[in-house]
Amino acid sequence: MNLRQQWEDQAAQWLAWARAPGHDSFWRHHREQFTSLLPGPGALTLDIGCGEGRLSRHLNASGHRVIGIDASPSLIAAARAADPAISVVRADAASLPLADACADLAIAFMSLQDVDAMPAAVREAARVLRPGGRLCMAIVHPLNSAGRFASLAPDAPFVIQGSYLNSFNYSDPMERDGFSIIFHSAHRPLQRYFAALEEAGFLIEALREPSIPEAAITRDSSRRWLRVPLFLHLRCLRP
Repeated sequence: MNLRQQWEDQAAQWLAWARAPGHDSFWRHHREQFTSLLPGPGALTLDIGCGEGRLSRHLNASGHRVIGIDASPSLIAAARAADPAISVVRADAASLPLADACADLAIAFMSLQDVDAMPAAVREAARVLRPGGRLCMAIVHPLNSAGRFASLAPDAPFVIQGSYLNSFNYSDPMERDGFSIIFHSAHRPLQRYFAALEEAGFLIEALREPSIPEAAITRDSSRRWLRVPLFLHLRCLRP
């Protein structure tokens, strides 16, 4: 199965994981870390890879007029059911059913590492943005996806056993607090994302490497993530 099919296969598990109050990093710290990078509401905001719609709902409540886009039929149905007032469209990020230069802001929050044709998705984001529009994206940090900690100890070494520079798909089974899911994603080195942005004509305005804030740590094992970034955030300008 490709990444799209694998995410559809995990849709029920993701719904339970993503909607459990306070369970996922989105609720504990990541949403605020990411949204601090966003420009204010404009005429139209696209949520590319919206999943079950939690960020779309937050943006809508913050004054954005949002269209959510996802390739998973199960997650699109869940997003529609959660808030029928928000437009959601089932589509491939690499082939958006939208007009050229229709949006002020395109958001790809934790989705591009799960898109099979990532460079094509970045080109599509550029196509649908008006000149002066922004693409704001969050991905699993490529350092994070390249390796792992040797143990759960706060001072455990972070080890890359293979090659950071090679791209590969990986599956990461997770169990926590009674929830389980398999995250299917692609590791790509930083240069592959930057090459896609360069090819699409984007200029990078801001870069952040957020980890777990001290205030969000609830277990000692999480302290190891104070030393390694969890995510990569970018704000990019379409000239």
